[in-house]
Amino acid sequence: MINFSTRNETALAFGAIALEAGKAIMALHPSAVGSWEKSDGSPVTQADLDADGIIRSRLAGLMPDVMVITEETCDPPQDIKLPDRFILVDPLDGTKEFKAGRDEFTVNIALIEAGQPAASALYAPALQRLYLGGDEAYRADVRPGQSLPRLGSMRKLTTAPPPADGLRAVASRSHLDASTQRWLQDRQIDQMCPAGSSLKFCVIAEGDADVYPRLAPTMEWDTAAGHGILAAAGGIVLSLDGMALRYGKPGSGFRNDFFVAWGRPPLPSRHSPGGPAALASAGL
Repeated sequence: MINFSTRNETALAFGAIALEAGKAIMALHPSAVGSWEKSDGSPVTQADLDADGIIRSRLAGLMPDVMVITEETCDPPQDIKLPDRFILVDPLDGTKEFKAGRDEFTVNIALIEAGQPAASALYAPALQRLYLGGDEAYRADVRPGQSLPRLGSMRKLTTAPPPADGLRAVASRSHLDASTQRWLQDRQIDQMCPAGSSLKFCVIAEGDADVYPRLAPTMEWDTAAGHGILAAAGGIVLSLDGMALRYGKPGSGFRNDFFVAWGRPPLPSRHSPGGPAALASAGL
């Protein structure tokens, strides 16, 4: 087992694995890849399974003592007691986008510590973008098959303060449900930017949007890597009760609470439910 001295080192190691998985995904053309439905009705392809196998194999060599939970292999009993430290993986987030020939699908790997993302990598191979979240957040432009760049050559990411004339919102391209639409309509939204998969977190981390509400079901492996990158860039992800979104809930089948991701911590009323306590619980 490799002992990493910083979160950035862990994120870099995850980045190398994500690049390898992304190369395998891009080797399979969507039109030639069959797909089928899992028991929950969600689609899966051979690209999902190939990427999953690569990631699990590499993580076993990198961090053999750390539990790995992936979308394609997750079937733990609901009463399992998770360790304080484990890894969440979505080997191909955005299978629908991949099948449709769109570019917004990603490989997601995140180390969870005490319920929060501690180090993560997110790679969008068709867009040639690699994002890392550790002690800081970074982006590099990397083609499938290229080697991992040095951290010093990557662009450091920082979220932007919200514009005075209204928020820039990013929302799901495939899952813009009625509840999310109402949430957006009730706020001062100046611009809307649709995006697929977990790239929505990265749009905010890069300073190109301010808020991402998700009032529809997601799984922990869908969001952990993007959450980690956004948090490393200065953002925050809150449940609707105003508390920090947490990971490691086998009792709920690893389903997330509904949440809102912010580029900068919101400033709730002193008397609002979970107001100042929400930011304190997130370490802000």
